[in-house]
Amino acid sequence: MNTFRLALRMMFRDFRAGELHLLGLAIIVAVGALTSVGFLADRVGRALDREANQLLGGDLLLRADKPWSDEVVAEAHKRGLRTATTVLFTSMASTAEQATLAGVKAVEQGYPLRGTVRIAPGPNQADAVADRVPASGEVWLDERLFAELGVKQGELVGLGTKEFRVGGMVTFESDRGANFFSLLPRAIFNVADLPATGLITVGSRATYRLHVAGGIAEVEDFERWARAGLQRGQAVETVANARPEVRNALDQAQRFLRLAALLAVILAAVAVGLSARRFMRRHLDGCAVMRCLGARQRQLMGIVVGEFLLFGLLAALAGTALGWFVQWALAGGLREILATELPVPSLLPLAHGLIVGMVLLAGFVLPQLLRLGAVPTLRVLRREFSAAEPLSGSAWVAGFVALTALVFWIAADLRLGLLVTLGFSAALGLFALAAWWVLRLAGRLKGTGSLRGGGWRYGVAALGRRMGGSVIQAAALGLGITALLLLTLIRADLLDSWRRMTPPDAPNRFIINIQPDQRDALAAAFIAEGLPEPAILPMIRGRMVEINGKPVNSEDYEDERLRRLAEREFNLSHSDHLQTGNTVVDGKWHAGSHTPQFSVEKGLAQDFGIKVGDVVAFEIAGERVQAPVTSVRELDWDSMRVNFFFISNEGLLEDYPASLITSFNLPPGHHEFTTRLVAQFPNLSIIDTAALLEQVQSMTDKLILIVQFVFGFALLAGLIVLYAALQATHDEREYELAMLRTLGARHRQVKQALLAEFAVLGGIAGVLAGAGASALGWALAHYAFKMQYVPGLLPVLVAVVVGALGVMAGGWLGTRGLLSRPPLASLRALA
Repeated sequence: MNTFRLALRMMFRDFRAGELHLLGLAIIVAVGALTSVGFLADRVGRALDREANQLLGGDLLLRADKPWSDEVVAEAHKRGLRTATTVLFTSMASTAEQATLAGVKAVEQGYPLRGTVRIAPGPNQADAVADRVPASGEVWLDERLFAELGVKQGELVGLGTKEFRVGGMVTFESDRGANFFSLLPRAIFNVADLPATGLITVGSRATYRLHVAGGIAEVEDFERWARAGLQRGQAVETVANARPEVRNALDQAQRFLRLAALLAVILAAVAVGLSARRFMRRHLDGCAVMRCLGARQRQLMGIVVGEFLLFGLLAALAGTALGWFVQWALAGGLREILATELPVPSLLPLAHGLIVGMVLLAGFVLPQLLRLGAVPTLRVLRREFSAAEPLSGSAWVAGFVALTALVFWIAADLRLGLLVTLGFSAALGLFALAAWWVLRLAGRLKGTGSLRGGGWRYGVAALGRRMGGSVIQAAALGLGITALLLLTLIRADLLDSWRRMTPPDAPNRFIINIQPDQRDALAAAFIAEGLPEPAILPMIRGRMVEINGKPVNSEDYEDERLRRLAEREFNLSHSDHLQTGNTVVDGKWHAGSHTPQFSVEKGLAQDFGIKVGDVVAFEIAGERVQAPVTSVRELDWDSMRVNFFFISNEGLLEDYPASLITSFNLPPGHHEFTTRLVAQFPNLSIIDTAALLEQVQSMTDKLILIVQFVFGFALLAGLIVLYAALQATHDEREYELAMLRTLGARHRQVKQALLAEFAVLGGIAGVLAGAGASALGWALAHYAFKMQYVPGLLPVLVAVVVGALGVMAGGWLGTRGLLSRPPLASLRALA
């Protein structure tokens, strides 16, 4: 109890004396930044998942090849959930003059449960959110179906044996998706009219979807219940497994959010370590006196460690409160950006903040405090100022282990954690080595007279005398400026690269059902329109049945996505030319080879464990085809070009039934081109993906705005590092300035010496930070975010200028008071 009371009294005494202000500020800002990131990431992630659920038309989607039983619907209602049924199938839509294949959706009242459908009276007219589904006898057509059928609002369109009155034009469906069916021209009518059409009979191919929405807990419980009773042909879809293009955008945003949190952790660790080092050195004499007065080493350690545990807990609580209020204040702005209500955050980020605060103390404070317990009593008699107290090996190891554990915990991604850990570890080591070399070189220049002026010589000499502290200070400043650059210039470049991942000239139209004898005429039509001739590729449907002689059975895979892949038919193709956006990452491309062989997409190969040399067998039109895999390709799925999981060499698949497919970019002002194509080639189906691209780009833009907010919080940790680094040698400077003034140095010389010292430190840190931030930005873009990024000279130039001027300004503001302080007062305070 005495130890606890002494620890409490020492904590209040040190706090009143200002000894804990810097350390407390570092912990509060660090934990505040982390918890604000955690709260926002939690709320935004859940809000975006909920918004992304609009793309399912609900919070959950049950899909089957036959109607869902009344028992399933009743169970959902029993749990307080809302439901809506939709039926998807293909059919010919026709008028007296025209007919075309359409993707038909029959919907019931209440659809969609999440998201919106927007309709307009006709083409080129203002649209609005639909507050109902089509009435009985009414059909809504999309713009392409309006154009292909040549109809207007109020005219009749036939679907099966029933005629419908055109009630409006669909301009947007939030749950349209990106599968083959959804890319067909769309027609929507009321599910009550489905029997009258005669389109659904025994053996008809249709997809029955049950949309479910409600509270999070209730939906999760119902999902578990539904999954337990799934039968063949039935599946449960969520945002995680239903929409890969949306999931990719959400995953990319989560990686950016975690990067912001990782930078905050690293900066916090540096700030806490510098603050703890300064505290330890200022308390050596006090601990020596306590040893002389009879305090045992164990008791002394209990007092010091207890003081910091209490203070750290209070600072971490204050940091979590700060994080809570910051995210609460910004929640209104985020609601405006997302146009949706943010859910209440969970308490998990609070626990994370406390854990992070305690781990930072354990890794960066306690190893240094342990040295206070071993301070010799002889220090009371020999109280000369020690220019540098080197860190022990155990302190370095403890700090590195703690920081590495935090990085991997927050990253939740092995690759991102490794990149950040190795990148900053290498940067810190290289920064320290480069700073030591430059300071040694500056010391030699000082000795040769190359540095004119007494102030410059004093400033460089001071850095040389405190070589260990100066190296640590320069490396810390460089690391802080590196992180600030990553949070500003490099971050902006990375976000722009993310925004440009889908290029503006990406294909926005697909053409399917091309007949072989139409290839030349179709190419001529493109040339006549002044458009580039598209690459027309064969597409063969086949089911993978064996890998190395082992049958492919969906029951052998636990992952639901792999089960669906094992059951589905793949789109195969054959070509000797490697398509644009395809890169061979393993093996050799089969150009010109007459030996049967396949090239497989990298992601699918990893999912099924397929390697170069494995033999894969397919069933195509009732026949078996097998060949070894000789190459693995990485695809740019964001290019929106025609891509295939498997491509064979020429000569293997030519004799099997195939259709031709191509994609192209239709520029603005050429919309009539597709109408003329359909008129010239009535069998073609032209699929418009522009709406899908706009939808994905809209979500990406929202995510980028959110990420920019979150990166702003991490800047707080960067600023505290710079302040802590400048304060790390404050006592040494105060002592040296007092000695210089006692020995007769003029005010102008002392001022010049301080500015020279800060300018050299800032310049060194700026050069290192510019190069380090560019290298880290490239590595993160290339390996973590899978984006193209070319570093420029701007970050290096900005880092040098900002580093030198910023450190000079910050250092001067923090030490200018020492120039007006009497030297005797400084010497007495530090004695």
